[in-house]
Amino acid sequence: MNLLTEIEKIADQGSPDREALARLLAIEDPSDHERLMQAAYETKRNSVRPVAYFRGLVEFSNVCTRNCHYCGIRRDSSIHRFSMSKAEIMECAAFAFDNHYGSVVLQSGERDDAQFVDFVEDVVREIKRQGDGALGITLSCGEQTEQTYRRWFAAGAHRYLLRIETSDPKLYSKLHPADQGFDKRVECLRLLQSCGYQVGTGVMIGIPHQTAEHLAGDITFFREMDIDMIGMGPYVLHEQTPLAPEVVNTPEDKRRRLDLALRMIALTRIIMPDVNIAAATALQALHPQGREKGLKAGANVVMPNLTPKKYREDYLLYEDKPCAGEEADMCRGCLERRIQSIGETVGWGKWGDSKHFFARQTRK
Repeated sequence: MNLLTEIEKIADQGSPDREALARLLAIEDPSDHERLMQAAYETKRNSVRPVAYFRGLVEFSNVCTRNCHYCGIRRDSSIHRFSMSKAEIMECAAFAFDNHYGSVVLQSGERDDAQFVDFVEDVVREIKRQGDGALGITLSCGEQTEQTYRRWFAAGAHRYLLRIETSDPKLYSKLHPADQGFDKRVECLRLLQSCGYQVGTGVMIGIPHQTAEHLAGDITFFREMDIDMIGMGPYVLHEQTPLAPEVVNTPEDKRRRLDLALRMIALTRIIMPDVNIAAATALQALHPQGREKGLKAGANVVMPNLTPKKYREDYLLYEDKPCAGEEADMCRGCLERRIQSIGETVGWGKWGDSKHFFARQTRK
């Protein structure tokens, strides 16, 4: 296989060849892997520039009604539950504003009860009021009704992340209980688009039963769904989950999952040059420079954690989560140094909206 010819071919195709994507995802030669990283970074430089945008992450509640087989805060987990107060969330938003982050992400376990919906709406309105509209707001609060999505959008949220985890329905059913349907997840992504959000989704990479063909299908799914933002990363084990016994978790397997995640980022950047792609914290869970590697593979968003330290150890979706013992000011300095170390800059005070979203709007 002529690697560069293959990359150029998939970049030029209106509908990427899944077989070609699968071949590129399955490469094993380190020099081929590096050439793919270089090609993706060149695409990034030409499309979204070597700028990393901050999304201050506030994990405001680990209460969840869902029971996903891979997740550390699933409903049946025995962890200590918490929900931050409005005042605590506002302190995090104030930190983001004062430190010129540009945007915040409010993330929680999945609930759809009236009290929760009202609370999120109230917090979003207050963040917009407190910062005079200066802070961008992304929500990641799971499946909701169209009415709820529209209420939150009207309150001031303009981006929404709802990860699909896998675009293959059969594999999806292996990761979720029977009452959590794949079709509902896809329907929610379409609802979010119709409500006017910049829409994000993503997948876990390296989960049991997953193949390169599955992952190639995921990239095709992102393209066909016209997704604006991608949040994906390597699967990282949580021992207290039903999926854990099926996982091979040797150092070699962790390295394989990391490299596969980097190739997913790279190929997604090449196929969708103008989307926003996050360098997920999970990358750093598998390698000390994982997030830097993600940026060099084509990612352009990082999510410094603003969650108060006292709550962080109770919001562990997976084990060995980086920065669990740090306060927000430590994360800020650390991430800035990491980004500067690879020759990139931080987009201070910028929303860093997805270029793909605005292109999508003009196509309507």
